[in-house]
Amino acid sequence: MATVVQKYGGSSVASAARIAKVADRIARTRAEGRPVAVVVSATGDTTDELLRLAARVSATPHPRETDQLLATGECASAALLAMALRERGVPAVSLTGGQAGFRVSGPHGGGLVEWVGTGRVRSLLAAGNVVVVAGFQGLNDAGDVVTLGRGGSDTSAVALAAELGARTCQIYTDVAGVFTADPRAVPDARLLHLLPADVMAELAFAGARVLHARSVELARMSDVDIEVRDSMSDEPGTLVESRPAGLENRSCVVAVAHDPDAVHVTVSGAVPPGDLLELLAERAAPPDLLAFGTHGPAGPRCGFTVTAAGADRVREPLACLAAATGGEVVADAAVGKVSVVGTGLLSRPHLAARVLSGLASAGIEPTWVGASQMRVSAVVPAAETVRAAAVLHRAFGLDRALATAPGPEPLTD
Repeated sequence: MATVVQKYGGSSVASAARIAKVADRIARTRAEGRPVAVVVSATGDTTDELLRLAARVSATPHPRETDQLLATGECASAALLAMALRERGVPAVSLTGGQAGFRVSGPHGGGLVEWVGTGRVRSLLAAGNVVVVAGFQGLNDAGDVVTLGRGGSDTSAVALAAELGARTCQIYTDVAGVFTADPRAVPDARLLHLLPADVMAELAFAGARVLHARSVELARMSDVDIEVRDSMSDEPGTLVESRPAGLENRSCVVAVAHDPDAVHVTVSGAVPPGDLLELLAERAAPPDLLAFGTHGPAGPRCGFTVTAAGADRVREPLACLAAATGGEVVADAAVGKVSVVGTGLLSRPHLAARVLSGLASAGIEPTWVGASQMRVSAVVPAAETVRAAAVLHRAFGLDRALATAPGPEPLTD
């Protein structure tokens, strides 16, 4: 029978009691007669605690040693869950990412999964074991641990599911699924039972923290569906389809995402675009809302948003790159990003206009706007980020039940 691949986030294994509940769920799944492979994150706030500890012993923790340290959080979760399964009479073996065959390239803290050698995992599954894999990590060609970045355990799980031939990857978290907005910020947000993977990828990149953006991209490329489910409930949650049959919401706009972890960077001077992008890639700092301008009274300049961690990684080398052309770098961290996500948005420019008019009516002035066929995003003051998400959620009728939701938006007004 096809292998079941499940992933449990840090909140799902944050205590002994929660680990016990997860073990009970896995035991029930295995009792159905299907092989089970599990990927886990570090328990609770372990990763943050380890980073704080590193900062106390070193002003500039070395990237390699930081990855060595952070990887221990997921390894501990895997071992604890395997112990809990064995306590229930379920044979289980925990593996580090490297032991599970994950080979990773790229910089420390931002590795990319190159391939997964699943021979050992398959042998353990064939012998009747539940295999519990530490997510978020793998080994590079030198044999060193490289982590995949925050949320990387989602990517580990999808990669393992793809290599094991699983049609679906079940990701268990502390929410019921994917909503039309973050329900902690927008109380009238609705659960979406079905989403296309491309829309989910845009939501994740725009700031929705339910799934790691790269995990959704990998699922789409590998033809793996993702089920997002509450680890403390048996409700079905959200199905993210790699080959969608259609949207749950009949409107072009499906959901709103907000991201308080944004920094708006402006670079002046004649910095070659290729050099800038190479630098961002080398430092694992993918840009968003990227725009280059070659003319104007201020001369050549470009702007983009990036995460706070990414901004820290590129701040010094980017300043050197700009200074070499007589320019400078300005990084504004007092901002947030709010986005509406769906399909065909550029084909319907009145939807982008609705974003701007909705924000203006609430007295929120964006400082940077970007648009694509799947997303319209605006940079807003940090203090207004959550309110902006709520404003746009109402502006597009996402607070209304499906039965009263509007039909497809026309191509023109």
